[in-house]
Amino acid sequence: MTAPTDNMRADGARLWNSLMEMAKIGPGLRGGNNRQALTDADAEGRRLFARWCAEAGLAVSVDAMGTMFARREGTDAEAAPVLIGSHLDTQPTGGKFDGVLGVLGALEVVRTLNDLGIRTRHPVEVVNWTNEEGTRFAPAMVASAVYAGVMSLQDAYAATDAAGLTLGAELERIGFRGERPAELAAGGPVPHAYFELHIEQGPILEAEGLDIGVVTHGQGTRWLQVTLTGREAHTGSTPMPRRLNAGLGMARVTELVDAVAWKHAPLAVGAVGHVEVYPNSRNIIAGRAVFTIDIRHPELATLDAMDREIRAGAAEIAARMGLGIAIEEVNAFDPVTFDPVLVGHVRAAAERLGYRHRDIVSGAGHDACWVNKVAPAAMIFCPCVEGLSHNEDETITPEWAKAGADVLLHAVLATAEAV
Repeated sequence: MTAPTDNMRADGARLWNSLMEMAKIGPGLRGGNNRQALTDADAEGRRLFARWCAEAGLAVSVDAMGTMFARREGTDAEAAPVLIGSHLDTQPTGGKFDGVLGVLGALEVVRTLNDLGIRTRHPVEVVNWTNEEGTRFAPAMVASAVYAGVMSLQDAYAATDAAGLTLGAELERIGFRGERPAELAAGGPVPHAYFELHIEQGPILEAEGLDIGVVTHGQGTRWLQVTLTGREAHTGSTPMPRRLNAGLGMARVTELVDAVAWKHAPLAVGAVGHVEVYPNSRNIIAGRAVFTIDIRHPELATLDAMDREIRAGAAEIAARMGLGIAIEEVNAFDPVTFDPVLVGHVRAAAERLGYRHRDIVSGAGHDACWVNKVAPAAMIFCPCVEGLSHNEDETITPEWAKAGADVLLHAVLATAEAV
């Protein structure tokens, strides 16, 4: 027997129009967005979101980290809320959809419930997490980390940007330091569930002609900062055997990282990212190189093995070349297994609605990964063109956005219990 809600669909045109309206705030240089956390553009985007929430009949509250919660009451005043959302902040050269689709897709779910007069037993809260990107204030996913109790509010407030401005001061300046406790342990019910809709940020779904990714796991991450110390010398007059070339050592470690990732394929990835070479002069052999290594895998044992292999291999390279070496772990994030019941709701929704789908592992970190530590969580992916993200050319289609919102709507209905 078909339930009255089985064929419900989101309003794709309304969702797309909302995405395009938000994209007008903090425009990038070539069609994307630069709406970094706690800037004036971020504040403007937050105010627009708050206005839309109020128009949808939602009660908006803000916590001490600036995270916004827009609540639609349920029929059971004692029931824990179902949270749905993502983030509105962007990279400096970001696209229109990373994070934003999850927030506005969640708002579209509520708008659709309103249109159809459907109530849920559990309250539903649309969430905009603060500073997910971590591009202005490191690390990433700060607000959800504070929420989950893995980072203190004081440490989050003390984070500084390139100009030396603190997160706490900027939160105060834009008027979004709220009264609601930022740490879940400090007040408020444990959520019944959390769902996050997001673009894949990878090429798999588009390449396979699929509409929906059912996210089962999130990759674990290790960020290592390596410092190689050699000796600065003249590039023209120093014989090759007498050189202590930190730049060459960095190149060999870069090759090592790539080889380790390939060794643990197909799920492993790894690369050298941020690089600083000293003195960075065209006719001086580099005496020091400082660079970061990013390795990821969805299984903790494999991730730890990759870490050990890279540390040992880098030390061997440095010893062979006569270089000093120091390795510091600057970030560690264990793999995530999302709640199987909620993942099942996402999979069932995609099947019921006829969307082509597959299980998938998230290669990027998301707020859902931290929330998953304190409440059941799951994610939904939609494709993005050529897998491109963190780039102004990032794009999706209206049909992909609607498919993601449809699946989110049905997963929420199954979890919040339509009445």
